[in-house]
Amino acid sequence: MLLSLRKFSKDEIAQERMKIIKFYEKYGEKATKEAFGADRKVISRWRKRVNESGGKLASLIPHSTRPHTVRQPQTRSDIIDFIKKEREKRKYRVGKEKLKVKLDKFCQGKGIPTVSVSTIGNIIKRNNSFFQKEGRIYHNPAGKCAKRNETRKKRLRVRHSPKPKDFGYIVSDSVERITDGVKDYFLSAIDAKMKFALSINYPRLTSANMRDFYLKFKRVYPGDINCWQSDNGSENQGEFDKELVKDGIPHLFIYPRCPKIDTYIERYNRSLQEEFIDPNLDTIHDKGVFQSLLADWIVYYNTERPHHSLHLKSPLEYFIQEGGMSQMSLTYTSPSNLKSNELK
Repeated sequence: MLLSLRKFSKDEIAQERMKIIKFYEKYGEKATKEAFGADRKVISRWRKRVNESGGKLASLIPHSTRPHTVRQPQTRSDIIDFIKKEREKRKYRVGKEKLKVKLDKFCQGKGIPTVSVSTIGNIIKRNNSFFQKEGRIYHNPAGKCAKRNETRKKRLRVRHSPKPKDFGYIVSDSVERITDGVKDYFLSAIDAKMKFALSINYPRLTSANMRDFYLKFKRVYPGDINCWQSDNGSENQGEFDKELVKDGIPHLFIYPRCPKIDTYIERYNRSLQEEFIDPNLDTIHDKGVFQSLLADWIVYYNTERPHHSLHLKSPLEYFIQEGGMSQMSLTYTSPSNLKSNELK
């Protein structure tokens, strides 16, 4: 209540009316009427409201001018029944313009005056004559359209680019490449701390392909996945999101139009583009050769390529140095294993 009263006390109209009252008390009716256009009767009503409220400024806020008794529509009951039956008949959901044609014939046959198209629409709205089609939900202007939002899963959002202290924070993204009119999609993911990455070429961008990519990433990733960050694309929903829920991995989403939150994967996409895709465009339509070359580059990126962010060490060397795994574990990520089992 206190917050509400403070808000009301700052109302510009109430302050202006109080200013006019004080001006009237000081200079009289004639000067007040010339300056503000308010006569003695109007000011008397305002002063009465202030006195009855104990001097509260909120009493000068304009009241609603809606009449206490409003007009009620006087539509014949037989017209209302006709419209309701036509709307309900076989769930045709006939619109008001089409109902107007049949209603005119009905009224002409009974010798009664017909109603306008807008009146028919108001009758439909007042009587809630909306019949939904099974399997789909249409907007009902007479009710609430929040039913769709009630079942929508609330997304976990991140506001800033991650700075993880431990391994297992994965950031993913997709890149579209059009070559000779043919679209190719590259699904990629990278560990924000270790910089271990994986990219696979797919012909379409679907949640099923994203799920397949996630399963392959999980098999070659040397550590444990703690959380997964992605954008708001449809490929990151459906089957892929269900797979993350099944594995108990939190799925984090960035805010729309905020690519700076995805800095790690965006920088990796640039390396993928400049170091592999552009130099091998001549083989991109030969998927066997292209996938084999991509597997070689992924192995090179993770096991040999120095990274400035890792003090010029490769991701797996950095992982071993930090105590993530032993030297013998490197044999698991050999080029032959990656090519034959994971990337094809």
